[in-house]
Parts: sequence; structure tokens; C-alpha cells
Amino acid sequence: MVSAAEWFRIVKAYSTTIWPTQIVLYIAAVLVTGWFLLKHDRASNIIMKLYFVIAFAWNGIMWFFVFAKDMAGDSYGNYFFGAVFMVVSVLFAVDIFRQKTPFVIPADGWQKRVTLTLMLLVFCYPLLGVVLGHDSSRLMYPGTYPCPTTALAIVLLTAATPQVDKVVFFLLLFLAIPFTPFIQILRYGVYEDVILFVSGVYGLIFYLRVR
Repeated sequence: MVSAAEWFRIVKAYSTTIWPTQIVLYIAAVLVTGWFLLKHDRASNIIMKLYFVIAFAWNGIMWFFVFAKDMAGDSYGNYFFGAVFMVVSVLFAVDIFRQKTPFVIPADGWQKRVTLTLMLLVFCYPLLGVVLGHDSSRLMYPGTYPCPTTALAIVLLTAATPQVDKVVFFLLLFLAIPFTPFIQILRYGVYEDVILFVSGVYGLIFYLRVR
């Protein structure tokens, strides 16, 4: 596994090369999510899932297979994680037709407040980066970075529980819980990823509570 300095070099190279794609996909995420919050009907469900199809495929290919392919050293770990992201992308595409997971916003109460709070925090990823003193090349946006993209999907899937595609849900929890505190947060100092970790823990606890 590479050092923190090398990891941030990869992040900077990636951010600089794909500019302004991260802004485009971030704005698209805001618009699609906003439409879903206002309507949360079949059409907004389809568009939300289509966004995840694009975002997870982008992260699987562009981040894990292209820019960060050597980040795990000789262990081929990034190819494994890239494959996981591609599988999630395909499963979201399949669900557009199967409609196994209808995204919903809880009608009222604490679950609605938690869902909306976590969703807002996900969209604050780049703002938190600014607060932490990161320059523009180190800011992480939902859509083009794995962690905020995963966190957003977990929040929506948790709200849909128990009527949720369990394969997708547990693949994302696998990405969020075991690795985030020890690698992203402690090793690389990406403190924004506390949002991902909290979203994953919340999702797991909620699933165990309602299943």
C-alpha cells in the first residue's frame, strides 16, 4: 500500500486530468437527488439508479482501473475493488427493470431526519475538504470519487430497507465499514470519510433492526 504522500499525488493527478467532470457529475447528483426528494416516484427512481450506474462504472474504470491501479502495490487490491464497483453498476442497471429496490424517503420521524442529514453531509464532502485545508485538487465529489458516491448510495438503500437488493447493499457496506477507518481515515487522513463510515454503520444497524 502506498504512502499518504503518494496517495495524494494520485488524487491530484486524477482530479486535474478529469476536470471539470467532477463538477458536472456533482451538479448532476444534486439535481437528480433534488428531483427525487421532490417526487420520489418511478421516473425519479429510474433516473437516480441511472446516475448510480454511470457513477459506479466511472469510479470502477477511471479511478480503480486507470489512475489508482498501482495504489495497492502488488496485491491487485484495486482491481478487486474496481470489479466490485462494476458489479454494483451492473446491478443498479438491472434494477431499473426489475425494480427490486424502490428508493423512498421515510415519511416522518427520526429516520427521515437521519436520512436527510446524511444525504446533506455527503454533498458537503468538498466543503469539508475546504474546511480541512485541502486545495482544489484534493476535494472529493460525489460521482467521481468512490467514497462519497458509495455513501450516497448507502443512505438511499438504507431508507429503502427491507425492500432492498441485499447484494448491492452488502457490497457497499463491505466497502464502507471494514476499510474506511483504518485506511482512508487513519492512514491517509481523509477525515471527510467519517461520513462514509457513519453511513455504513447506520445502514448495517438499521438493516439488522428491521429485517
